[in-house]
Amino acid sequence: MNSLDLSEIHEECGVFGIYGVKKAAQYAYYALHSLQHRGQQGCGIVSVDDDAQMHLHKGAGLVNEIFNNDTLAALQGDMAIGHVRYPTTNVGGLENIQPFTFKHHTGDFALAHNGNIINSAELRRHLERHGSLFQTTSDSELFAHLIKKERSEDHRIYNIMDALNMLEGAFSMVIMTTNRIYACRDKYGFHPLSIGTLGDGYVVASETCAFDAIGAEFLRDVEPGEVVSIDHHGIRSNHYSAFKRHKMCVMEYIYFARPDSDIEGCNVHSFRRRSGKLLYQEHPIDADIVVGVPDSSLSAAMGYSEASGIPYEMGLLKSKYVGRTFIQPTQELRDKGVKMKLSPVRSVVNGKRIILIDDSIVRGTTSRQIVRMLREAGATEVHLCIASPKYCCQCYYGVDTGTYDELIGA
Repeated sequence: MNSLDLSEIHEECGVFGIYGVKKAAQYAYYALHSLQHRGQQGCGIVSVDDDAQMHLHKGAGLVNEIFNNDTLAALQGDMAIGHVRYPTTNVGGLENIQPFTFKHHTGDFALAHNGNIINSAELRRHLERHGSLFQTTSDSELFAHLIKKERSEDHRIYNIMDALNMLEGAFSMVIMTTNRIYACRDKYGFHPLSIGTLGDGYVVASETCAFDAIGAEFLRDVEPGEVVSIDHHGIRSNHYSAFKRHKMCVMEYIYFARPDSDIEGCNVHSFRRRSGKLLYQEHPIDADIVVGVPDSSLSAAMGYSEASGIPYEMGLLKSKYVGRTFIQPTQELRDKGVKMKLSPVRSVVNGKRIILIDDSIVRGTTSRQIVRMLREAGATEVHLCIASPKYCCQCYYGVDTGTYDELIGA
């Protein structure tokens, strides 16, 4: 797998929340733009105005395609949540694009989440037997029904905690009522979720790179099994599970996250560069240049070059005008997208023995295409080195992979 053909592996979504900041939706727009790498099929923002009314705008496409000055101006208020989407189930449609809004006699609320609930089928059947009707196939709607089926109409936090304890899987979630935002993380901490400050307000995001985009300061991570309430009282914490583990998905470091993000105290670029150095220690190769597959493999290639003393060169050029190829709906279109997006720098690779560094490999189909392109550009040798452990098993926690038989490491 590499950073330009995600026909091989996908992560689900990115979430953002902001409280106590004027023109909150505009900040949400810039934050979602910085989280665009986490989902490119759809996006949305919902805000709450001074009259406790929710305003929602969402659509299929990139952030800068869905929002403009007029749509953002209509999203009034100093509180908002947003979402960028990649579906793990290949189920499209506007009805599945988040955030979702829900009306209820105890108060309206909105919800957006990243991850995968592995017991969703059982919970859906349970709720349907008790009268729930679903409009989407999203786990987010499922969670909303769980909240409203629980016991308390006066203390929503108890409903949320009870509902969270019914979920098995991986999730980072933001819930917005008319007067506060809740930030929730699964008890294993599979996906990142961080809290920051912006002036007198607060922000929550899947990655800290969103904070940098809007000038926010990192405060802390939401802990596994924690629900953080953000309102006029500030930040309050509740832990819904005593069974808490730090089991961050390693693909966040290897591939998904932006290199300028910090995840649980570790900078992603530094992690990948260290992986490249370790890769050289395990597999030293005599060659002329080191080339990384843009973008997520570049840090590992730098590390391999530093450890080996072999020059790092930009042997592959990525077009910035082509979207990530994994968003194409068919394999045929994704294959065409690879050549549209990546091209060898012939004058750099011609006549060279190349160490090609990629972040991971799943099926291996794209890796073959890249090696072939380098050979056609005149490379005399291409040594493909992978800067992560062997990917040999399916994932059920929000990473969309192929079947077991399709995994080359299996």
